[in-house]
Amino acid sequence: MLATMSTIELLDGADELAKAVIESDVYHEYIEAKQKLEKDVEAQKRISAFNHMKDQYEDVQRFGKYHPDYDEISANIRKAKRAVDLTDTVVEFKKAERELESLLNEISGIIAHSVSKTIKVPTGNPFFDSMSCSGGCASGSCGCSS
Repeated sequence: MLATMSTIELLDGADELAKAVIESDVYHEYIEAKQKLEKDVEAQKRISAFNHMKDQYEDVQRFGKYHPDYDEISANIRKAKRAVDLTDTVVEFKKAERELESLLNEISGIIAHSVSKTIKVPTGNPFFDSMSCSGGCASGSCGCSS
């Protein structure tokens, strides 16, 4: 591969950007929240119980409402999921995860739009993603003005 100055500059810029993300407060808060979650014995028990219940739920789903344990297992999985979701360290982790995702989405958008304003960047937000022209402008199904 022939390395040109622009390729080297691009790689250096990517390295600088990656370093900036890793050094950001958002990333450090994410890592800290992840470590707290991994060390939280109660949260790990709840997550493990939920994963076990999820396996049972997948077995039941093959037969749907006709499975004899469908109602019981469906109720139990909702309770297990709620128990996980209400755990403080899980709440902290999910919040930190959303903030890091938001930062990365913003960076992706900036990079994509610096190349071309017509590049569609998934935001992770279904509301905004549905507003982009997923069918392509040639399909006539989108509302953009090309």
